Amino acid sequence: MLHQLDIFGGEPIPHSEKKSAREKKEKPVQAPAPAPTPALNTVEAKNTLEEPTTTAYTGAAFIDVPDDEALYSKMYYPISDVANMFHVNISLIRFWEKEFDILKPRKNRKGDRLFRPEDVKNLKLIYFLLKEKRYTIEGAKSFLKKGKKVNEQFETIELLKNIKSMLLELKAGLA
Repeated sequence: MLHQLDIFGGEPIPHSEKKSAREKKEKPVQAPAPAPTPALNTVEAKNTLEEPTTTAYTGAAFIDVPDDEALYSKMYYPISDVANMFHVNISLIRFWEKEFDILKPRKNRKGDRLFRPEDVKNLKLIYFLLKEKRYTIEGAKSFLKKGKKVNEQFETIELLKNIKSMLLELKAGLA
């Protein structure tokens, strides 16, 4: 029998010696019981539903790219602001710049990348293809080479998302 000393001067705590492998057999782990869900037509169920948000949601993550009016209010956006809009690392934006020819940010004397609003819109399209549609880099490049058709499809999708968020806001206002 082993004894563990208490640093505060209490009685030593007895510990048994190590158990053999046969004695260490674990009991099967039981999954916790699922939490009871309220009936669908009760007040509790209605209160547990989350309210819709107005932030644009893509399949991968929320993006905080402002609408066109606010986007064009500034001439240039630093790379850190652009990365924060898309909730990605700055290194990923740099990588996309190297991979995709449509991204041409300006660089100052120090070498900092400054993105125009057109570049931010192109990044939004690239983000959509890579993160939401799950294209590979090569697949997204070939898709972008098709040109005009791609922009029309993307603009249609963006318009539908804006209409959806507007309708959700109206619905929340009526409730």
